[in-house]
Amino acid sequence: MKNVIIIASKEIREGLRNRWVLATTLLLGALALTLSFLGSAPTGNVGTDQLDVVIVSLSSLTIFLVPLIALLLSHDAIVGEMERGTMLLLLSYPVGRNQVILGKFLGHIAILSFATLLGYGAAAVALAATGAKIDASSWSAFAAMQTSSILLGGVFVAIGYLVSALAGERSTAGGIAIGVWLFFVLIYDMALLGTLVAADGHALPTGLLDALLLINPTDAYRLLNLGSGSAGALSGMGGVAEHSMLGTKTLLTALALWTAGPLALAAVTFSRREL
Repeated sequence: MKNVIIIASKEIREGLRNRWVLATTLLLGALALTLSFLGSAPTGNVGTDQLDVVIVSLSSLTIFLVPLIALLLSHDAIVGEMERGTMLLLLSYPVGRNQVILGKFLGHIAILSFATLLGYGAAAVALAATGAKIDASSWSAFAAMQTSSILLGGVFVAIGYLVSALAGERSTAGGIAIGVWLFFVLIYDMALLGTLVAADGHALPTGLLDALLLINPTDAYRLLNLGSGSAGALSGMGGVAEHSMLGTKTLLTALALWTAGPLALAAVTFSRREL
């Protein structure tokens, strides 16, 4: 475990040196503040809690931005170090390859967690400072949104490691990572929407709809944060949630499995790869 912590610390230091931590925190914070003050402007007319509007806005932002940041952080974690020759040096120490994967994962999750908690948290604090009335349930939903955003980031960090373990060059890994982001964030949902339109108004079987939602981690995240309560009404996901049998535990389990599966495959692939 000591080796894992040392490697995680190394990744955090490299993130600080490369300005990754600062850049992601400022980016998330700036966009969160913008969405908070612009998106919550009309809530006084409709009687909606301002923080609920912020949750909907930030959840939509997270689906596009956090997976991209996670893939940019992780896509060259293995192949990049192999090209630079630092991986051979690292493995010359008494460190196992699985420890390298786990340590890097913890380090990158720490970077994402810091950026998400500070960036999104700044928006909530700024909103509260304006004197907006926010009830306890909205604060709870906001905390859940931040936690699940980190989980979603973990999914794509793990996928990035799998891409990095399989790719022969950094440029190839970067191209595949962008393709993965486009598929899960844009193409899959467009195909799903096309399927629903092709159904010509006929509802899909509940089991099939649930399976299609679980296949894509971003859809599991979307349903988790936008499928119930005030957020469901504001986002339009409430109708989907009504026809779904997926509960909070199932969706969280799906995100956990989406993280564990690619991470395990990355570890196996890396263990069999020659340096």
